[in-house]
Parts: sequence; C-alpha cells; structure tokens
Amino acid sequence: QVQLVESGGGLVQAGGSLRLSCAASGSIFIINSMGWYRQAPGKQRELVASITRRGGTNYSDSLKGRFTISRDNAKNTVYLQMNNLKPEDTADYYCTADAAALGTDAIYKYWGQGTQVTVSS
Repeated sequence: QVQLVESGGGLVQAGGSLRLSCAASGSIFIINSMGWYRQAPGKQRELVASITRRGGTNYSDSLKGRFTISRDNAKNTVYLQMNNLKPEDTADYYCTADAAALGTDAIYKYWGQGTQVTVSS
C-alpha cells in the first residue's frame, strides 16, 4: 500500500503564497505521475497540476503562472507552490500519486486525505 500525507495548507490573505507538500510512504515499488487536485465547496474536483517522474508538467490553464508543481523523487514528495492567491483558490487540495506497491506492477491512483486552503479577501 501507498500512503500520501499532505501538509502546508492554511489561511492566507489574498495576494499571499503557500507551499503544499505531499510525501508518499509505504511499500512503494514505483511512482509515476504525481499531482494536485482541488475541490471548492459546492464544486467538482478539478485538476490543478501534475508532474511526471521525469519532471514533465501539466497545469490547469486558469492557474498557469501562479502555481508551480515540483517533485523530489528521492523523497517521494511533490510540492505545489501557490503565489498571488485569490479567494477563489479556496478549496481542499488533494495530492495524488500513480504508483505501484511492492510485489505488484499494477499502477493505481492513490489519494491523500486533503489539506484545506482558505484565502481571505
């Protein structure tokens, strides 16, 4: 099994920054893509950004330029740097990892428990 634990959420004023972290642990064989999703109250969950093992990135068009995703493969950790935050960025942010556990080559998408980000105006 693979566990994901997010950290770094909190309350910030509009225009501020936050850095989210997500560490994967457990019986990991390999982690392919990692990413961040978010879900605002009353809205569907949406992709924020993803990053491949080799560092290729994909962003939601609406967030390009303000959010930056990165990862440290040695630490099995993915980060999300969020700058110039806006009240509409308020949401629960979830980390994901497309990973295979030891003893299997089957890739599953694992999810973290989420971390709350609140941006005040």
